[in-house]
Amino acid sequence: MPRYKLTLEYDGTPFVGWQRQQNGRSVQGRLEEALAALDDAKPAVTGAGRTDAGVHAMGQVAHCDLSRHWEPFRLAEALNWHLKPDPVAVLEAELAADDFHARFSATGRRYLYRIICRRAPLALERGRAWHLAHELDSGAMQAAADLLIGRHDFTTFRSAQCQAESPVKTLDEFRVERDGAEIHLHLAARSFLHNQVRSFAGTLERVGAGKWPVERVAEALAARDRAACGPVAPPQGLYLAEVTYP
Repeated sequence: MPRYKLTLEYDGTPFVGWQRQQNGRSVQGRLEEALAALDDAKPAVTGAGRTDAGVHAMGQVAHCDLSRHWEPFRLAEALNWHLKPDPVAVLEAELAADDFHARFSATGRRYLYRIICRRAPLALERGRAWHLAHELDSGAMQAAADLLIGRHDFTTFRSAQCQAESPVKTLDEFRVERDGAEIHLHLAARSFLHNQVRSFAGTLERVGAGKWPVERVAEALAARDRAACGPVAPPQGLYLAEVTYP
């Protein structure tokens, strides 16, 4: 059975998350419905990562095994037809090696977290960024982010429901960019813990708002205690930006 790699983007607002669940519509489930319209075998889909309810993706990757060969462009076109009108799009379909695995073959993941600081509510970006009515000091936020780069025990910054075997991860990049009223947090690592990026974003907001000194982030990291974390930022600002492979 030929294996295909699918690169996807989606607006996570109407979904319970990537993973198929009993209590609502998921991105994975919706993609499998589209595949079932093309293949009587009703192929299963495996994703590179599980995004939570309300989290978006610009570069999620999935793989599936089909019962017959498809020209990749036609497969993407057919899936996009059957995905309408939901906010999910197959950006690219590729024929993959038989041993390719969307999750286990990945060598890195990049996330983007968007914050918009302004008094007026969001109209065009509603549901796609964290709206804050107060100002943030992006320089202080970068100084705090620098303390988190490297290999650490990130127990403080992971969800109590995290299923990862170890809280030790290596954060390769944590960059804070300012563009007018908008602040972007760019993060890269081989893999992330559950709620790690949103925990970072909420903690850095405290620093940027002047509620925490920069040094408190180092103390929170060293505490290895979830209670030392800042508030968890809401899901709508988070995007799975890219998954990288050898």
